[in-house]
Amino acid sequence: MIEYLKGEIAELTPATAIIECGGVGYAANITLNTYSALQGKKEAKLFIYEVIREDSHQLYGFSNKQERELFLLLISVSGIGGNTARTILSAFTITELCEAIACGNDKAIKSVKGIGLKTAQRIIVDLKDKIKEIGGEVVGTAQTSTTIDNDVVDGAVAALVMLGFPGAAASKVVQSVTKNNPTATIEQVIKLALKEL
Repeated sequence: MIEYLKGEIAELTPATAIIECGGVGYAANITLNTYSALQGKKEAKLFIYEVIREDSHQLYGFSNKQERELFLLLISVSGIGGNTARTILSAFTITELCEAIACGNDKAIKSVKGIGLKTAQRIIVDLKDKIKEIGGEVVGTAQTSTTIDNDVVDGAVAALVMLGFPGAAASKVVQSVTKNNPTATIEQVIKLALKEL
């Protein structure tokens, strides 16, 4: 079992990182958050989760252990595979995902491409108690003004992620835009955020 890979970044795309260790290049599937963390760096340390099947051998890489733990929890939910879990982790920061699950915000989770309402609710039911071990200290600390519509924030971030922007960057800009324009619609927030990204 590979615990982590540490080496030179040979290639980096929003979906894959190739890390060269001892002359061997390992291709790892990554999230947008990990991509953002690796951008501009020459070397990286990725925490790894291996999937070994008869017809394939895949590596999933994460910039920190917390993100890997969340990935493992997500794939433990019936109907969620590695790629779906990676998409969910790309759409949210660790804090946002922990808060969405802890608060039962199925609308936010459902906003992720490929996730239906039943799957979103299953994630919440299965992981609500388990999530405390990972992000318990994070949940509830990011109290934003109650006048900001969370559906607008979640929708705008999801749309920007689908447009190819890193989840963490999109989230930061959307939070900033909605703080300054609390009554803006999703379309207005996206247009303002695109000017800043």
